[in-house]
Amino acid sequence: MIGGSLGGLTAALLLRDMGADIHVYERSPHELVQRGAGIGFLPESQRYLTTRAGVALDDIAIATGHIRYLDREGRVVHDERHDYRFSSWNTVYRQLFACVKPDMYHLGHEMIDWQSGDDTVRVDFRNGTQVEADVVVFADGVNSVARQRLLPDAQPNYAGYVAWRGMVHESELSTDTFEMLDDAITYHVYANSHILVYPIPGIDGEIERGRRLFNFVWYRNYMSGSDLDDLMTDNDGTLREISMPPGSVSPRHVNEMRAVAAARLPRPIADVVCGAEQPFVQVIYDLAISKMAFGRTCLLGDAAFIARPHAAAGTAKAADDAWSLVESLETYTDVTEALVAYEAKQLVVGRNLMERTQRIGRRSQFDGTWTPGDPELIFGLKAPGQ
Repeated sequence: MIGGSLGGLTAALLLRDMGADIHVYERSPHELVQRGAGIGFLPESQRYLTTRAGVALDDIAIATGHIRYLDREGRVVHDERHDYRFSSWNTVYRQLFACVKPDMYHLGHEMIDWQSGDDTVRVDFRNGTQVEADVVVFADGVNSVARQRLLPDAQPNYAGYVAWRGMVHESELSTDTFEMLDDAITYHVYANSHILVYPIPGIDGEIERGRRLFNFVWYRNYMSGSDLDDLMTDNDGTLREISMPPGSVSPRHVNEMRAVAAARLPRPIADVVCGAEQPFVQVIYDLAISKMAFGRTCLLGDAAFIARPHAAAGTAKAADDAWSLVESLETYTDVTEALVAYEAKQLVVGRNLMERTQRIGRRSQFDGTWTPGDPELIFGLKAPGQ
């Protein structure tokens, strides 16, 4: 397994459970962390922890019961009953990592090359290590080295906007703001933009009231070229293509973002945005591929398709890929046949998800046709609500 994030961990644990001698090689020298990354916790993302690891859902996720929209004045203009679960990247990663045996997970292993044979695949790492395996799964993320080599023509396409993200401790919110946002995912939609706010576990996974965080995701349009490049140039003058981690965004862009929030957003939502100490930025891309299986190797998760976040299905897709991969390997005795079957199924999932999130994104960021209560806007991997 090349890559030890959520998708790689899920696939590794499932392969171990089926009896495989599985090893995970992660290029980072340290355990992974993503500060402030809230996630919609869809059933596919929950599945391993709740069905195999015996983790109680209430211990790792926050339940909300409403989808709520506010107008510019902070008044509720739409409120419908709908149950969601929200967690954080860190919380889920820690739980999956706790299931891994120490000798399975190898930090500080950056893959630089691999050679596929008829029966095995040899992988070379920058630290001089070489390993051979019957199957190699590339789960090396958005910037996948494997995808770039295997499918050099498959390049991410900028969607025309970014997601500003951040979090604030719920104890720092006023009583009125907390009561408005509690037990809901709360939206505000205005010209060529929308923002959503929802509760997530605390930094160390706390789910008790008073210890949780509120997470915001704010989609804002930036023109390709100098406009986007200026935003994505960090405090050290380095141009970043995919994301700006907390603390790296230029103070003038943070100040501009907060000023717009105070001027344009409903007060409860603006309170969350302006209260976030270190907001960060994720560039929104689309990327579709034509193949996921290559002999005894395959792509998984964000190393394959990159879909916009509007279905809250990024981590769910990676987990679904993992379950599908293992089901194919259990069904077929021939490894290459199993990977072809995996590819056929998950190409459909990836394409459908990408097309649906493209439609949703266009509605808010460009077309102005986002309508509160539209069932297509419900989160879900394979369809709204599914």
